[in-house]
Amino acid sequence: MNLLILKLILAPVIIGSASLAGRKWGPAVSGWIIGLPLTTGPVVFFLALSHDAAFAASATLGVISGGISLVIYALTYAWIATRFRWQAAIIGSLTAFLICTAILQNLSFPLFPVFFTVIGAIVLSLRMIPNGQVEPSSASAGRWDIPARILIGTGFILLLTGSAPFIGPRLTGLLATIPLYASILTVFAHRRQGAAAASHVLRGLLHGLFAFAGFFLTLNLLLERASLAAAFLSAILVALTVQGASLRSLRQARP
Repeated sequence: MNLLILKLILAPVIIGSASLAGRKWGPAVSGWIIGLPLTTGPVVFFLALSHDAAFAASATLGVISGGISLVIYALTYAWIATRFRWQAAIIGSLTAFLICTAILQNLSFPLFPVFFTVIGAIVLSLRMIPNGQVEPSSASAGRWDIPARILIGTGFILLLTGSAPFIGPRLTGLLATIPLYASILTVFAHRRQGAAAASHVLRGLLHGLFAFAGFFLTLNLLLERASLAAAFLSAILVALTVQGASLRSLRQARP
């Protein structure tokens, strides 16, 4: 199958399915779902198909490092949202994300130190993020909501995988964690149900990042040692196992 066609089929299916599941079970579960590598996973998969295993493995190290930027993004949005509207929160959080990414681009860490740094940052951030009561809302999502998410997510995957040969594997991995999809869900929750709902999306995202980190740790270890199918199947199994455990923790954390 043509690689472009595969991207155009796989990305909308993944993103659309996650959106529907998140809509059914609420903002925290919505954030928890997007903690899975729903965009970053396909990016690395297409890099592995387009380039060699070493290129894709190098990108996974950048993706894991980008988990630090995601933690900074989530904390920044949640705390700005306690005092300001969504416009200030999204500008501030994305600025913090980009500054952190720029710093990480100039630093290089071995796999296990950066992995445990990300895990430590997630644990610390879960203690620091606000955890208020979500305001009830009778407003329904517009018809444009899920199609817009699919278009943005798919467009991002196409843009990033297409530019990878020019920007290199590490920066590709770092930029793969840009929280476009998380921002859509968070801003939507903030506008409809207030700052607490946005914080719940981000708390769910942080819980989901444990699976994200496990997925890319597994990929990094296996991409150059096993077949592409074996590496991704193993990474998916690890991510789903960790994600199941994190859901229990997320439920216990609800106010």
